[in-house]
Parts: sequence; structure tokens; C-alpha cells
Amino acid sequence: MPFFVPTGIHQSERNRPGELPAAKPTRSQLIGQAMSDKAVSSGRVTATEVAQKVFDAIAANQFYIYSHPKAIGSVQTRLEDILQARNPTDPFAHKPELARSCAVPCARPEATGF
Repeated sequence: MPFFVPTGIHQSERNRPGELPAAKPTRSQLIGQAMSDKAVSSGRVTATEVAQKVFDAIAANQFYIYSHPKAIGSVQTRLEDILQARNPTDPFAHKPELARSCAVPCARPEATGF
């Protein structure tokens, strides 16, 4: 499961051809981009480390690869939400300090359109 890794991909808009201008982003898109920028820029696992994990997994014939040590908790929560046919769990439930540090619309995924 991919988590945020500082690679520059979150700024892919920079590669848009000049003759194909982007539409003005919506408020939710701006919030999402700000959240993504912050998360990616604070990534603690490098692209090189992720690449090594991939090579190691291939050598071990391992299908699932977790780039971050805490990734499995999010995977388990999502799987339980799906199996119990319930709405997605608040992604900030286990980290209330993140919800407080984010603007109010960011703390509610339904407000951002994600």
C-alpha cells in the first residue's frame, strides 16, 4: 500500500503542456493538494528505500509490499470497513492531533470530496 514518499509526483501539474491549460481547481481540490503537498514533503521513507523494499519483495516472491511500517493498520481498518459494510472510518481517528492541525474541511474527508 503506498504512503507518501517524496518523489515530486505530487507536482505533476508542472508537466502539463502549455496548450492544454488546466481548469481552475475547486476548493476541495485546493485543500486536497495542500494536504498532499504537506504529506509528501514530510515523507520519512525515501524513494530509494521503497525501491529496495520492492526488489526485496520480488526476490522473496512477496505480493504485498508496505512502504511504511504503520501502513498495515490503515489496510486493516479499510478491510474491516468493507467487510462490515460500514462507511469509511475517519482517517484522523487514531491521530486527533492531525485533525486539529488541519483546517476544519480537511478533517472531514466528505468535505474534500475524497
